[in-house]
Amino acid sequence: MARPHVAPASIDALPARYRAVRARSRQLAAPLSAEDAMVQSMDDASPAKWHLAHTSWFFERFVLAAQRGYQAVDPQWDYLFNSYYQSVGPMHARPHRGLVSRPGLAAVLAYREEVDQRMARRFAAGDVDVEAARIVLLGTHHEQQHQELLLTDIKHAFWCNPLKPAYRDDLAVHAGAATPVRWQTFDEAIVEIGAAPWPAAEAFAFDSESPRHRVLVAAHALASRPASNADYRAFMDDGGYADANLWLSEGWTQVQQDGWSRPLYWDADGEREFTLAGMRAIAAHAPVCHLSYYEADAFARWAGARLPTEAEWEQAAATQRVEGNFADDELLHPQAAPQGEDGLQQLFGDVWEWTSSAYTRYPGFRPLPGALGEYNGKFMCGQWVLRGGSCATPRDHLRASYRNFFAPPARWQFSGLRLARDLV
Repeated sequence: MARPHVAPASIDALPARYRAVRARSRQLAAPLSAEDAMVQSMDDASPAKWHLAHTSWFFERFVLAAQRGYQAVDPQWDYLFNSYYQSVGPMHARPHRGLVSRPGLAAVLAYREEVDQRMARRFAAGDVDVEAARIVLLGTHHEQQHQELLLTDIKHAFWCNPLKPAYRDDLAVHAGAATPVRWQTFDEAIVEIGAAPWPAAEAFAFDSESPRHRVLVAAHALASRPASNADYRAFMDDGGYADANLWLSEGWTQVQQDGWSRPLYWDADGEREFTLAGMRAIAAHAPVCHLSYYEADAFARWAGARLPTEAEWEQAAATQRVEGNFADDELLHPQAAPQGEDGLQQLFGDVWEWTSSAYTRYPGFRPLPGALGEYNGKFMCGQWVLRGGSCATPRDHLRASYRNFFAPPARWQFSGLRLARDLV
């Protein structure tokens, strides 16, 4: 099979993109102390220090080390900072990343600087061929994923701290008013979803987004905005967490086992929630977030609706510009829907929207060759698709075909929902 190409213009733009993405990671980590950067509050999260190191390891392992005779910055770090690439070699167990006090934060930042300098020399020498360019571009998008994880993981860690410290205390709050839910209808249609295989198509997409293919979508309607905190409070007040008939069996078991009675980060009184700016009053009309798939599905049943399929979501998003409240806007929390706008609102940004679609292969899916084929494909089991990005996602990381995925109980991401209805 021939190697897919990368357009020369894309190669020319790589150094600037690389520098910008790498600088953004340092900026996001800047408010953290060395102690903050080492904390791991649960198995699903990673310390900020590990995110900074792993994203550097990615470039060293898959770009720099591909050259014959390459000397690693520290060979032991190949074990420490590998994530799940079994074909590369063994790795430190994920639940124990918070135990790695050495190397310290200063050493990790020095590691980043060394990798960046080595990459800069490769760029300056014109020593980035088509294959290396392909991996560098993938690596920048990989790092943007970890930028979002850095924010969500440190939020969980600070919430676990009895003092509930703020990651940043200068984040603005935008007041919003109630926006009524309207329903946009879609006729039955055969629609194309997914992305053309990258990099042959020039525009970046992960392998799990391809190939582009046709899907029969039944007639349906989508809510004009995501469900709000006020909407979800009504579900809670109506005994939603106590009604087994609303829940999938696994979800009901989770509710009983973990004592769920409200979204993650809400106080018991339902008046305040933990944010990256510390404890704040719950904004009634902002999108509800930090919901599991189980909670999103139960709310939809209570509302007499359902979650959209990912094909329905992408059909609607394909005609929309990628605009919204992203990490670039420095709010780092969902905001209320704008007033007076018609059509579908907030498809991108604010909160990831759970869909009813399992994360599985598209017809004709082919993983990337080599070790990078482990990036997505092997996780296509027991995960559900989310769409649209969040207030912690970099804007230029998103597109209509982007497929995020998490296990049904996951709550620590900025995950919410949009309702859908069948039209019979």
